[in-house]
Amino acid sequence: MNSEQSLWKQIKEDFTMPYTCDPAINSKVELFFNYPGVWALVSYRLAHKVYKKGWKTFGRIIMGISQIFTNIDIHPACEIGRRVFIDHGFGVVIGQTAKVGNDVLIYQQVTIGGVSLERGIKRHPTVKDRVVVGGGAKILGNIIIGENSKVGANSVVIHDVPANSTAIGIPARVIQKGRDKSQLSHNKLPDINKELFEYIIKRLNILEDVFEKHDEEIVIQKDQELEKIYETFLKTIKG
Repeated sequence: MNSEQSLWKQIKEDFTMPYTCDPAINSKVELFFNYPGVWALVSYRLAHKVYKKGWKTFGRIIMGISQIFTNIDIHPACEIGRRVFIDHGFGVVIGQTAKVGNDVLIYQQVTIGGVSLERGIKRHPTVKDRVVVGGGAKILGNIIIGENSKVGANSVVIHDVPANSTAIGIPARVIQKGRDKSQLSHNKLPDINKELFEYIIKRLNILEDVFEKHDEEIVIQKDQELEKIYETFLKTIKG
């Protein structure tokens, strides 16, 4: 298969992704008006092609025009695999040296960006196959997000995430290892801050019992139960 055929095959796949990833789609007409992520990727495919042939300014112009219409900023030099879907898409940024694998799902306001101004080095993340990146997440620097992993909404990832893991928080921590076969399950992500506050409140309740009841046995029992909860919490945030 020559490169032109491969390009058009990729574009055809881009247009089929809403039918695979978005149950809200009802007709082909909606592809033209409701899926800026698809159009941004199609523009990227063309811009990347001409950019690699040495027409760098032309590639940048294509993506500049695309950004005006889609509000998605993709550098034509980055590498994006097949069957990638940018859902809703507004505010997505993918930097120059970023690499995005196959079957990756990206939501709105995601940044796959750099933390260095140095030229000639890889400054942006590598997002491997079948990763899901929740809305508002920021993945920054030359780091790797392993296969089948998930990044929770609004997380800020500045370190590598192992394959088959879930990372959440600011800065993001790996809170689960082992592949979750469901593609989304955003509602199953634990709230680390909530768990910590609950621990503090329970600890304060124990201290109040010490002053009010002076029942040492009950206090010790509650304290031991709370320590088990705290140990579980520590294991969770350490992955």
